[in-house]
Amino acid sequence: MSQNLQTITLGGGCFWCVEAVYVHVAGVEDVESGYSNGQIPCPTYEQVCSGQTGYAEVVKLVFDATQVSLRDLLEIFFVIHDPTTLNAQGNDHGTQYRSGIYFSTPEQQQTAHALIHEMQMSGVYSRPIVTEVLPLANYWPAEPYHQDYFANNPNQGYCVAVAAPKVAKFRKTFARLVRD
Repeated sequence: MSQNLQTITLGGGCFWCVEAVYVHVAGVEDVESGYSNGQIPCPTYEQVCSGQTGYAEVVKLVFDATQVSLRDLLEIFFVIHDPTTLNAQGNDHGTQYRSGIYFSTPEQQQTAHALIHEMQMSGVYSRPIVTEVLPLANYWPAEPYHQDYFANNPNQGYCVAVAAPKVAKFRKTFARLVRD
């Protein structure tokens, strides 16, 4: 991996929605849906959905830090999901939908904590941010049918109702970071 490439893993509810946004971010080299920070080896989607494994649905981002900063990626993250709801995003409920930043370096941890602190102090959210900031542990890629789900299923009901509006919000709010 080039010295400019970094990896960060983010959990912001359903991984289909989070992945659908980050594939359009300039400087993001790879986006993979998966599961992290749970207990059992090689979990399945069904096991994760049971809420009994401790895993979160996440996306692993590989990005070129000379093209997009971690701070930019985290600002996108906080715009496309609600970091104030514990174990839920919209109609999706369960620990697998928790808000999380799973870092690979101490610098990433510091950046995440600093941004959360800034947002809390600014009052941008009326409720406390509940996003967990932890080292990445026990990452497993999701099954192949989950990869590029939105791109492969744009007319699926959940994609139309939930993922598409998140992509549109990203494009409008972060136009300078859109790759296409």
